[in-house]
Amino acid sequence: MPSIPYRTTFLDSETPRVATKVKESRGGRRLNLDRMPLHCPPLAAGWGALMSRGRAGCLISVRHRELAICAVFELNGADYDLHYHRGRLLQAGCNNEQLAAFRGVGAAAESVALFDSAERAVLRLSLDSTRSVAIRPETLDAAKACFPDPAQLLELMMIVASYNMVSRVQVDLGIEIEGAEAA
Repeated sequence: MPSIPYRTTFLDSETPRVATKVKESRGGRRLNLDRMPLHCPPLAAGWGALMSRGRAGCLISVRHRELAICAVFELNGADYDLHYHRGRLLQAGCNNEQLAAFRGVGAAAESVALFDSAERAVLRLSLDSTRSVAIRPETLDAAKACFPDPAQLLELMMIVASYNMVSRVQVDLGIEIEGAEAA
């Protein structure tokens, strides 16, 4: 049960415009995660702009982006978000064994048998940033070795940070996985 109701009616002048833009960005549907920020349209618009850029990516691969996102969601117990991103991770080339390894992100980050050096660096960075905020020097060195372009490293850090924000909002609000109302 969510801690505040999903916003589904838009009687003011600003919310319908923002709600329509959100729906268009989701391919014609609005998720429960989208309905919550609509209580404050300026925040919803900013949230949508930030997260659509993060989902689109720039310099790191979809696979690395989804590894980071899923690691954050698993670490934070964000089942709603993990529900959607597991499929994206599989589409990005991870297999079921790798996906199952996310139940223990720390162990997954050390698994040479399941993940290559760049994937382990992504998982370690996600773990350090999510759990401790500060990334350990050895973790940062490993990430720099795999992502030598400073823009790649920044993108990875921003993805981890922004999806920590998303998962914290989702968990704190108790957002539920959609049923038929997502249409």
